[in-house]
Amino acid sequence: MIRAKVVLDSRGGVFRFEAEGHALFAPAGSDIVCSAFTVLARSAYEALSAIPGASVDAEASGRGRFAFRVLELTPESAERAAGIADFLLLGLRGLERDYPGSIRLTVEH
Repeated sequence: MIRAKVVLDSRGGVFRFEAEGHALFAPAGSDIVCSAFTVLARSAYEALSAIPGASVDAEASGRGRFAFRVLELTPESAERAAGIADFLLLGLRGLERDYPGSIRLTVEH
């Protein structure tokens, strides 16, 4: 199971994201749940990193582990960051709903 935790800042943007594990829906290399999860997580990280004035730090300490945290946002970039958080959470909640037992998502405010 993939265990993911999203911590939101006071404006609704992603402050911290942590994930570990594997979906175990299919054999390694052909697991659509792991692939979809990875695309959502990496895309959120890339989108946050591309915001002018944002500083984001990431860590992938091994297979099945990925984390990032937002170190700095300008007031102008906070709205974009909140939109990225909404996109990430909608996608992860959809995966969790469609593939129960493969993903466990925790959200903190």
